[in-house]
Amino acid sequence: MKKILLFLFLGAVGFTAYSCDNDDDVIQTVDYDTIAQMADITGSFSSTGNYTISQGLDIPSTYVVLVYRLSSGNVWQQIPKSVYLPDVAGKPTNRVFDYNFVFNSQNVEIRIDDENFTLPTDLTSGEISTYLSNQTFRIVLVPANTSGIGGAKSKQAAVDYSDYNAVVKYYNLDESKVKSTKVN
Repeated sequence: MKKILLFLFLGAVGFTAYSCDNDDDVIQTVDYDTIAQMADITGSFSSTGNYTISQGLDIPSTYVVLVYRLSSGNVWQQIPKSVYLPDVAGKPTNRVFDYNFVFNSQNVEIRIDDENFTLPTDLTSGEISTYLSNQTFRIVLVPANTSGIGGAKSKQAAVDYSDYNAVVKYYNLDESKVKSTKVN
């Protein structure tokens, strides 16, 4: 009988010691206030601006910067994006340029890169209107942590950043609250 009581006592002590080990009491150092943000900028590319549009923003180091261009039909295309222009009489053939961007902690710079022709002399007036004048870009700042913290849904597959609508849905972004700025 003494042996049974001894084993019951040891079992109770062991169970108590195991059940008191509570790892969820660890203090979390994750910032739960981090949320995705959006801003629109509209501007025109010109030689005086070195074919660049700049927007000052405070960009925390824990964010990823995404930039989308508003294309025809209210479609947002992620940049960098190569644009292949159709051949036009009197203009060079195989005309290509890239919308691209660079950023630092205080600024996003959207620019035209890698053109294989002279801007804007080798563009038609329609192409200037379509690709250089009054271009709208949406800058989206999203948390670099995609584990579900910071507004994103947890336990979900990684978002396809090239799909603007998927990004909006994944990060629960409210398009009605986008701030717009006209530059240039």
